[in-house]
Amino acid sequence: MELTAEIIAFLLAVAFIAGAIDAIAGGGGLLTVPALLAAGASPAAAIGTNKLQSTFGVATAVITFALKGRIDIRRFAGPALAAFAGSAGGAFVLTRVDPTILSGLIPVLLIAMAIYYALKPNLSDEDRHSVGRPVMLLMVAAAIGFYDGFFGPGAGSFYTTALIAVFGLGTINAIAHTKLLNFSSNLAGLLVFLASGEVIFVVGLMMAAASMAGAFLGAQSTMRFGTKAVRPLLIVMCLGLTANLLSDPSNPITEQVLNWIG
Repeated sequence: MELTAEIIAFLLAVAFIAGAIDAIAGGGGLLTVPALLAAGASPAAAIGTNKLQSTFGVATAVITFALKGRIDIRRFAGPALAAFAGSAGGAFVLTRVDPTILSGLIPVLLIAMAIYYALKPNLSDEDRHSVGRPVMLLMVAAAIGFYDGFFGPGAGSFYTTALIAVFGLGTINAIAHTKLLNFSSNLAGLLVFLASGEVIFVVGLMMAAASMAGAFLGAQSTMRFGTKAVRPLLIVMCLGLTANLLSDPSNPITEQVLNWIG
């Protein structure tokens, strides 16, 4: 991977934008992983380096939300640990199972979430009564964390949707706690990639600085503008993740459609 001034500037710009998007609606990896691949990184190094930069970016969002009193550490310390353990387990299983078995299911779930956000009339910033018990929160955090370590795309959207629909959090608080859970699962994945030597440190740290700046801006914007800005971005990111997954000809759904057309 040759680091020219143009490539460095390109990666920093992408990391900044991705950090802002990630802090608001998730899905920043849609930008950074393809950018790293375009810059010449191998697929494994692109994913590992992305974990490094995104972990710093998500950590910045967590700190920003926490300083504004938006994160309940006492309630979510356990779920954060569950997300970490789940992600570590998912990353371990990834070394033994082909993750493409999920690629046909995830687009369907993402489209369902986009419809949920588009049609739900009472999506607001206010917390509501939770229908999920604490043990269920641990199980959900571990399950989505496992998915994040094993496959990844849309994990932030899954966290946010679960926290809103099942656990009664308002949109902004759901996004704030999503960042905490996402940080835990990202960190676990990063440690696995570090152990396997698939992280380009110089590139990852430079992108991390840009991602942190973008994440700060995104978190501040989320708290300032509330659901008016966040709701459409959640829908766009769900649909964007779906389009990204379906653009791969090897995706089972895409492959089936192409066979029908052919």
